[in-house]
Amino acid sequence: MTGSDRAPGYEPNPAYSRDDWDEVCDNPELSEAEIAQLRPAGEGLPPFLAKALQSRGGRPKAASKRVPVSLRIDPDVLATFKETGPGWQTRMNDALAEAAKKLKAA
Repeated sequence: MTGSDRAPGYEPNPAYSRDDWDEVCDNPELSEAEIAQLRPAGEGLPPFLAKALQSRGGRPKAASKRVPVSLRIDPDVLATFKETGPGWQTRMNDALAEAAKKLKAA
């Protein structure tokens, strides 16, 4: 393929070769009739799949939001919690919550 018969609008990109660009640009343009027939994905997909596409994913919303704080603690305390692996912040919160219950009861 010569430079003159490359896809219109081709601009060099280090992540893609000219052949990559040409391979994906061989799609014919849609006609006005074809464009008129297009519908949102939710109208043409099974309901379970349309719902999955709408889902934002991620962690579910907590009943009560946690508050970010800056806290000075002993390095060995922090190291001990971090050594327990992923989720150490939640475990530290749980330990503090238990201590708070004891303080309220006293």
